Amino acid sequence: MTQWVEDVEGGRQRGLRGLAKSWAEILVRPRTFFEAGVALGDQGPGLTFAVAVVLVAQGTRFAVGADSYTVVGGQPLLSGAFWLLAIAVLVAPVVLHVIAALQTLLLAAGTDERGGVSETVQILAYASAPCVAVGVPFPPLQVAVATWACGLYVLGLSTVHELSVPRALALGVLPAIVAYGYAFRAADALQTLLLGG
Repeated sequence: MTQWVEDVEGGRQRGLRGLAKSWAEILVRPRTFFEAGVALGDQGPGLTFAVAVVLVAQGTRFAVGADSYTVVGGQPLLSGAFWLLAIAVLVAPVVLHVIAALQTLLLAAGTDERGGVSETVQILAYASAPCVAVGVPFPPLQVAVATWACGLYVLGLSTVHELSVPRALALGVLPAIVAYGYAFRAADALQTLLLGG
């Protein structure tokens, strides 16, 4: 589930440089990235990427006071670090795989020709790239980056699973909303905008 394929086309390097390169490429050349950067069975880099995005987004929420957390033993900084790591390292991978399972069921029901589950996990992870900014407490920005992530996700489904864009949209809209709207909590920002608050 978290294996790294050693000889993969697409230049997904390890470490911070590899994360930064993947992040930039997915934002600038998403179709090229999905064509070359998603490999069968190679979930490790995607999972690491998703954890990094969640760390930045949730770390921003904590830093600006948009989220509160339980302080343990009178140590706010250590408590914040603990909860941040728990969210990024424990919760995020579970949520990622549950949403990927939902998407796999939808793909199985909606098309005969498709890639594997590990590829869907990677698409979900890499499409979250814009969500590094979702922790900034500015609802228009939060909605914009979540919408961008949804668009990247549909493009990734279309490219990797070889679906038409309308079919990818039909099969991917629910997982995209769950992932980028609810898991990253952009739905709250949208509700704020719609209600004028």
